[in-house]
Amino acid sequence: MIMRKRKVNEFTEYLNHLNADDVQKVKAFMVNFKQHMNLPLSEEKKLRKDLKGALMYYNAIGVSVTEALRRLDNENLGGFYARPPLLYYALDDAAKIYPLSMKHGFQAVFRLSANLYDEVVPQLLQIALTFTIKRFPRFATTLKKGFFWHYLDANKQRYGIEKEEHLPCRPIKVATTGSKSFRVLYYKNRISVEFFHSLTDGKGGIVFLQTLLDTYLRLFGVEGHKHPSVLDINAAPLPEEDANEFKRTTVTKRSGFKEKRALQMSGKIESIRPTQILHFRLDAKELAKTAKSYDVTITTYVLALILLASRFATDAKEGDIAIQVPVDLRKYYESKTLANFSLYGGIRIPITSITTMEQLLPLVKEQLVTATSLEKMSEMMYSAHRMNKDVRGFPLFLKSPIAKLAYGLMGEAIFTTTLSNLGVVSAPDYFSDYIESYDFVLGPPEVNRAALTLITYNNIATLTITKSTKDPSFEEEIHRLLTKDGLDITIEGSAVYERKSRVSRKKY
Repeated sequence: MIMRKRKVNEFTEYLNHLNADDVQKVKAFMVNFKQHMNLPLSEEKKLRKDLKGALMYYNAIGVSVTEALRRLDNENLGGFYARPPLLYYALDDAAKIYPLSMKHGFQAVFRLSANLYDEVVPQLLQIALTFTIKRFPRFATTLKKGFFWHYLDANKQRYGIEKEEHLPCRPIKVATTGSKSFRVLYYKNRISVEFFHSLTDGKGGIVFLQTLLDTYLRLFGVEGHKHPSVLDINAAPLPEEDANEFKRTTVTKRSGFKEKRALQMSGKIESIRPTQILHFRLDAKELAKTAKSYDVTITTYVLALILLASRFATDAKEGDIAIQVPVDLRKYYESKTLANFSLYGGIRIPITSITTMEQLLPLVKEQLVTATSLEKMSEMMYSAHRMNKDVRGFPLFLKSPIAKLAYGLMGEAIFTTTLSNLGVVSAPDYFSDYIESYDFVLGPPEVNRAALTLITYNNIATLTITKSTKDPSFEEEIHRLLTKDGLDITIEGSAVYERKSRVSRKKY
């Protein structure tokens, strides 16, 4: 009888090449790891495999065992994986409508990405997520149905990264058992996090991404000073990070959400969405200089561009073009909440009044100041809070049609498109040595043909367009107008995503 030689696994091979002292250090490390675990065995095995993969990666690049174990210190696990999942979190007043108003195939998902100078090392990104998630217990949850409201229930498991292979901002399966409300993706030199909007808003998402990036870079031995945009992963979470801040306003006047329907661009909505993602990369200083030459802010200038391009992209002759402008309420109310704390203002201009940049800018400037003022935002805060209080006694199955009606009144049909400007990313100084730029992508709209974002870092202002149509007239007109004003543009992004074809990551 021929005896087959048993294959030695990679980690055993790794140990066989270490000296006796280092082998003992690794074995002691694994014993200590076990003491930090109270997960189902299947999840524990995944986390153990992750640590082994990181140790082998460090060995391959010449990092000593002692230094590798220092970077992977089990103290970074804390007691998160050793304690049972007992916590739950109420949704904030803005978040409650998202799960109620979801339709099949549509979900409020947004993406934040960092483009690194070097290719992502998945073994270390996985460890970074394992260490980071414990500082964000609100994110380590699954969305569940209560009798009266949805809520976030603690969900202790291994939170795994994913290699990016699908369309950006695809729906997250929040209804399945043990589901997550976010995903961490990587592709070449890009790290992305996609969030279901019930979990957080852009500000909370940035804090999570930056903390993840800081943890990832520290696993390479990079050390930097503390920064307000990065949380200490080994500090205790603060109660105010979970606060529902909408009830803070002292205003008792309601602001009506209802608006008449806005004009939509004329391109055919495709079944594959997003149809395309485009990034216009601009020199931030030159963009600011151009806006200043018109005596307006960057946001006002870009809104005017969008209005002009929207008029170019529709066959309609009458009606209003309206743009939704999300507003971070933390600019008015100091807050550390990682829940949603944003609402929106609206810019609405009759299509017959959209003629030239010079004629349009004063109108946009005036409307933007009024629509995003503290007074207007406070009224909307009160309205959102009262709306939830008014229906709190209804069971969940009755709230859903009410929410769908409310979403119909507040939703996409009353806007032509959206511009969400996260502004200049505040980050630790040392990030600039490793991170080239950031991207911000809104999930594909259901009614609107396009949604836009703006985010600035490292003097790169990235204007991103999420498309729901193949018609290129809107983005071509944006490009023409920017070029006309003397701005140089680098265009990145995807080709048109086609039906029944696997998404090529070379395209995005």
